[in-house]
Amino acid sequence: MRTELVTEPGDPSRPNEDFAGVGLPASGQGGCAILLDGVTPPRDGTGCLHTVPWFTSRLGGALTELTLSSRDLTLPEVLSRAIGRTSEAHANTCDLSHPRTPQATVVLARWSADTLDYLVLSDSALLLRSPAGTVTPVLDDRLGRLPRSALATDALVDATLRNKEGGFFTAAADPSVAGRAVTGTVPRHEVRALTALTDGATRWTEKFREGDWTALFDLVAKEGARSLVDRVRELESADLQERTFPRRGKAHDDATVLYVEL
Repeated sequence: MRTELVTEPGDPSRPNEDFAGVGLPASGQGGCAILLDGVTPPRDGTGCLHTVPWFTSRLGGALTELTLSSRDLTLPEVLSRAIGRTSEAHANTCDLSHPRTPQATVVLARWSADTLDYLVLSDSALLLRSPAGTVTPVLDDRLGRLPRSALATDALVDATLRNKEGGFFTAAADPSVAGRAVTGTVPRHEVRALTALTDGATRWTEKFREGDWTALFDLVAKEGARSLVDRVRELESADLQERTFPRRGKAHDDATVLYVEL
């Protein structure tokens, strides 16, 4: 098995809000990949005493433990319990009903000798490559389907779209959101490798249109995760005025790439 992980903050002066890891149980049977992209809060606060990195590290830790140790649970059940556990850790000190309470996108993959289960919530991406080389993207595209006008202001998004029917969903404080995730199971022999990416890394395909998902996967597999992040940074720097690619919310975003060759 080959694994590779690269994560880099969009701004060196700010903490990286992403979380990623690969779990391999001591039994040697199966494993898991976990990736979270913390949602950067507005300047007017979140109703929480804690930072987004605090939230993603605790949610990521709970997901890692539950995904590996509770194989009788489905991935939505794993995510639901992990959100509940994380919420309990600060429910007595923070306003978890605030629409901007710390939250994150989620990618989970768990494999055994027979199957590979996956879960994607919000706009991070999971790519699965078959032994024949076919790349299948697993995406939760609800945020991308919203018209640009609907995303005009943070206040409008919070009031009408964030974790609401007709909008989009993230892992925040409500465990029931796990039921909104994109999930599935494929035979283990149909997956040769996988790549999980936060939207700071998928910009290469989704924003800058440098290549499709297969081309992105080829780049990571052949040149490494570092190469993809470096190329995204070069493209961002060449378009700092955001005139050619106006849908970029940030000039530079945290970028994480997790590659697993099974």
